[in-house]
Amino acid sequence: MRLDVPVLSGAAVRLEPLAMDHASELAQAAEEDRSSYAFTLVPRADEVEAYLQAQLSREGLTPFAQIRLQDGKAVGCTAFWDPRYWPGRQDLRAVEVGWTWLAASAQGTTINAEAKLLLFTHAFEVLGVTRVDLKTDARNQRSRRAMERLGATFEGVLRRWSPSWAPGEEGLLRDSAMFSVIATEWPAVKTAMLDRRLAKSNGEVK
Repeated sequence: MRLDVPVLSGAAVRLEPLAMDHASELAQAAEEDRSSYAFTLVPRADEVEAYLQAQLSREGLTPFAQIRLQDGKAVGCTAFWDPRYWPGRQDLRAVEVGWTWLAASAQGTTINAEAKLLLFTHAFEVLGVTRVDLKTDARNQRSRRAMERLGATFEGVLRRWSPSWAPGEEGLLRDSAMFSVIATEWPAVKTAMLDRRLAKSNGEVK
């Protein structure tokens, strides 16, 4: 079931529902320096249309294109994933933020942190969830550090939990490092995220 989420806009990035119209710009984005994609599913340019079709038909996925406001170009993707509901109710209780990738030129900017801020704010303050999950390949230290900087809590490693996207590991399962933010933590996490975004915008942090 896809969640009903509007366009989410910040100062550096706009998250809009993923569409086939994004294919051309995402193909360009995906072919920038790919050295950071060792553990991440990022299509090659000639695979983008099939990738988008798969994302748009994937059960439980609400995907977005990440639009860099500086030039109006789609520079990556992200998503709400695996929504879980209260037993016997239609009310959402938890959701994951994932399926995220950015072009090399958008990495190290405020875009990733701001996109997470937009998604977390919508999840906690509009959808009313009690928990937001994040997970990554346990070997992906870069991603794990990014999740820790967001203020998410490391919960442990689930062995052979998710499909591996590492080259040469097609059809295999990876160990997944699990992180989360829960509703009672959200106000403090939000404040820290806002402070960090402001500092980064001013060039004070990397």
